[in-house]
Amino acid sequence: MVIPVHDVNPARRTPWVTYALLAANFTVFVFLTPGVAGSLTGEGGLAQLCGLQAFLERYAVVPQELIHHRMPRLVPTGDTGVGPQGPGCVVGPPGYEKVPELSVLTSMFLHGGWLHLLGNLLFLWIFGNNIEDRMGHVRFLLFYVVCGYAAAYVFALANSGSGAPLIGASGAIAGVLGAYLVLYPKARVWVLVPFLIFLPLRLPAWTVLGSWFVLQAVYSSGGGVSQAGTVAYLAHVAGFVAGMLIAWPLRPGTAPPPEPRGVRYGRHARPGR
Repeated sequence: MVIPVHDVNPARRTPWVTYALLAANFTVFVFLTPGVAGSLTGEGGLAQLCGLQAFLERYAVVPQELIHHRMPRLVPTGDTGVGPQGPGCVVGPPGYEKVPELSVLTSMFLHGGWLHLLGNLLFLWIFGNNIEDRMGHVRFLLFYVVCGYAAAYVFALANSGSGAPLIGASGAIAGVLGAYLVLYPKARVWVLVPFLIFLPLRLPAWTVLGSWFVLQAVYSSGGGVSQAGTVAYLAHVAGFVAGMLIAWPLRPGTAPPPEPRGVRYGRHARPGR
């Protein structure tokens, strides 16, 4: 798996929506998600775990709630207690009203850990500005949300009996990647390739994003979730395809990216070198 670090495809306008989405995802994870402070200091315990479970149950997408449109009778309350099998999280009737369709939107700003968050933000940072530049601010925001909803619903339909929360901006960002592949397939992307050390290479976007999509599709063939049960690969595939379909009509009017010459590791080389 290559790691993208930069694309050679300058944007004409400031990507304010992309910046806002980056800031919103980071803010929700650091300041609103229970247990993040404990994970940084290594002081996480049962109370933080129970608080996180209750938080996700309330704001994340749960496939069986979304498809069948009904709340479970018992949910984590965020409190701890001691039961027959020892200490654990207390469950009880939900003390709130949850709209499953709205939870698709809130779940787009939730992440399961620093690696999950930073990986998503990296892809959005590199590829989001050009799609926003092509679509415009408002249409890009609508596009992002639609791709996120498409990813969540496809995954929920394929796992309609699941009570596990689905979180992350991956489905919406996969839509951005799909649109980028359609609009800028020949744009050059600097990537780091792990081979003993991280080797910097400049590859066409169709190679980078196409291989990413194929990898997600292969993983999703195992039932939509990885063996560890933590990554919703099917949601990635659905978001990517949605992004490609929405961006396809924009292809004829999209100017090709510049093809800089003499670029060496991200800098312009001097003539004769």
